[in-house]
Amino acid sequence: MWLKNITLLNFKNYSDADLRFSKTVNAFIGNNGAGKTNLLDAIHYLCLCKSYFNPIDSQQIKTAEELFMIQGDFDRQEKNEKITCGVKKNQKKQFKRNKKEYDKLASHIGLFPLVMISPYDVTIIMDGSEERRKFMDNVISQTDSQYLDELMLYNRHLLNRNALLKQIATTRRYDPALLEIFNEQLIGCGEKIFAKRKQFMVDYIELFNKYYQYLTEDAEQVCLTYQSQLNDTPFETLLLQTVEKDKVLERTTTGIHKDDLIFTILDMPLKKFGSQGQQKSFLIALKLAQYAYVEKYKGFKPLLLLDDIFDKLDERRMHKLMEMVSHHDFGQIFITDTGKERVLNIFDKIKVPVTLFEVINGGIQHA
Repeated sequence: MWLKNITLLNFKNYSDADLRFSKTVNAFIGNNGAGKTNLLDAIHYLCLCKSYFNPIDSQQIKTAEELFMIQGDFDRQEKNEKITCGVKKNQKKQFKRNKKEYDKLASHIGLFPLVMISPYDVTIIMDGSEERRKFMDNVISQTDSQYLDELMLYNRHLLNRNALLKQIATTRRYDPALLEIFNEQLIGCGEKIFAKRKQFMVDYIELFNKYYQYLTEDAEQVCLTYQSQLNDTPFETLLLQTVEKDKVLERTTTGIHKDDLIFTILDMPLKKFGSQGQQKSFLIALKLAQYAYVEKYKGFKPLLLLDDIFDKLDERRMHKLMEMVSHHDFGQIFITDTGKERVLNIFDKIKVPVTLFEVINGGIQHA
């Protein structure tokens, strides 16, 4: 699968743009703030229906304009697919595949898989468990069409149960039968999600270990662990054990919405004890494992987006990463960087052709 072209209208800092891409490496070159990352984000929109950086669609519209549009043509398993995304202020987002609008956006997820590596990814390590669950859910949802539906249903049932707990606290009236119904709904979805996350981690951890060892030449021992309350206790039992606590706190304190991924280095928390270089290697290994996992289950290579990655890597890690590119482990790649000569030198050394685009304040031209 590869993206043949993209057209932008009033997207972020671009009034309009029309680009044609190569099947291999495409590099956006320019100064910081020129809009290179915005081009990657436009590709992310086409593949996953949303921005990588900002969940509010209307904030992607160019200042003083009323709407934005993104359109692209994919070659997917030797068939042309036209994807169109449109957002108008105060209106519902429109998403079309071959001019036919989706009934639900979740139907699009996984058709055009994508993996992005960005400096922003440090939040996966440094922020709370929600960021790590989002990462895990993003990988699984690109390979399992039912997973996202189950997740949205779980969150809906969770909201309902929490609303009931608040109502109990306000009215002092407790209906055990009604709470039991909400429990059953939550358990039904939660157990399916837990089973899928657990199975995912079996394959994923093996891939992650392989890439981390490769990038660091097995320099130190790291560990990636899936933490869930359901690992030790059935969901139904958990809800029964915590019902009094839940009524006091007016929220559901157990379930798969409390899951986490635990990152350690030499048996110590990576967040506190990992150096910047070790954290970078860990993040890149996470994303490369995501790429390999998606490719394994989709049967074709996802798009790979690398945002300012050369600026964040030392020469040894950059060389190891580029070795993988030269061995054709990846399909179509999109890169942003500030240095034209650096990009040309990197890909000249590994004999991989690169198509350059120069980005200057919302304007783009072939370099």
